[in-house]
Amino acid sequence: MGEYDVAVVGASIAGCTAATFLGRAGARVALVESHGDPKAFKRVCTHAIQPSAGPTLDRLGVTEAVVCSGARRGGMNLWTRYGWISFAHEWAEPPLCDHPIWNIRRETLDPMLRELAAATEGVELMLGHTANALLCDGPPVGGRRPPGRVRGVVVRTRDGTEHELRAKLVVAADGRDSQIAKLASQRTKLKPHNRFCYYAYYRNTPVVTGDSAQFWLLDPDVAYAFPTDAGLTLLACMIHRDRLPEFRDDPERAMARLFESLPDAPRLDPAKRESQVIGKLDMPNVRRRAWRPGLAFVGDAALAVDPLWGIGCGWALQSGEWLAEAAIPALDGEEAQLDGALRVYARRHRRAFAEHELLCSAYATGRKLNLIQRLIYRGAARDREIAGGVALIGGRWITPRQMLTPRMVARIVRVNLSRASRPMGLRTERPSPTPVAG
Repeated sequence: MGEYDVAVVGASIAGCTAATFLGRAGARVALVESHGDPKAFKRVCTHAIQPSAGPTLDRLGVTEAVVCSGARRGGMNLWTRYGWISFAHEWAEPPLCDHPIWNIRRETLDPMLRELAAATEGVELMLGHTANALLCDGPPVGGRRPPGRVRGVVVRTRDGTEHELRAKLVVAADGRDSQIAKLASQRTKLKPHNRFCYYAYYRNTPVVTGDSAQFWLLDPDVAYAFPTDAGLTLLACMIHRDRLPEFRDDPERAMARLFESLPDAPRLDPAKRESQVIGKLDMPNVRRRAWRPGLAFVGDAALAVDPLWGIGCGWALQSGEWLAEAAIPALDGEEAQLDGALRVYARRHRRAFAEHELLCSAYATGRKLNLIQRLIYRGAARDREIAGGVALIGGRWITPRQMLTPRMVARIVRVNLSRASRPMGLRTERPSPTPVAG
């Protein structure tokens, strides 16, 4: 049996972030990971890191490593039927100008963060350990009520040996299908997602926007081109479920036809493909309460929304840091103090993400853009200030409500009514040379 301050289950982005910050503050942390390979990574991911998570990367101390890995930085290039919304982060005031969108494969990012956590004093990385029970004050009543206060976790090694890890706090960082949530009988709210996804990596497939990604909002379908590390470009599509028969037999061929129809898009050449064509047919939106006594949820285990918007990596980084920040002062105090800290974390999580979650979940149903969204996108294609507001929302710096001030609403209406306003067009550039990892 081991005694720890915190047991973190899941050594991916959120779990490694939380463990690193907790360890740096002097906590003794068990970082539990079911995979035995330290280079394991999440495969189904669009791998964009939103600008609002940039400060967390800085505080982790990995921004330079991200740059050296060959990650691509860029602004916003979003196409709608109203034209391109093409906004460089350098145009904006802080904090937007200081933090670009990062595109880095999970194959590169996950091992980087795992290595960082494992090298942090106080963090014990337990690879090949699977959580299969929680240590609680009492069992569930009739299987319907959650157990009492969580006081640790039981893990099993690959040879079948079980170990009890006692901890003041257990952190569920084990993804949208969280086993910890099931063990804790934590209520999970699911919302429908009526799109499916296919994507693959291609070499020698430059985009006209250089290092910046392109995003085609075809309403209701979506396509992406993400330049990323190792000189690769991720080409992806998220398509309404009504079109699944068209894609199921030969998804790459269907993707190629789609990209041929897009404005200013790269051409999908199967001869340049460097990965399998990866598909995901079922992606429900998942939301859970972010805490209960002795237990907290971070990353996708707390909130996993429509991957169309590329939010997951950034929210994993931020929620991992926010939990550590809230919990650190309370770990040496009474249980009531720790519970209060977890409430603070949950409120911060809700304030930052809830409005975005509602907006993303509504669009995940497959419906088309509503009138307000159409006016915003049309205005953003014609006006740099409105485009900047869209970039702030897309970067998750602000909520839609914060953008829609009376002054901004008046500007959106004025631009939409003006006969003189014209689409600004796509900002193109050459890609930068691929850095050599070292």
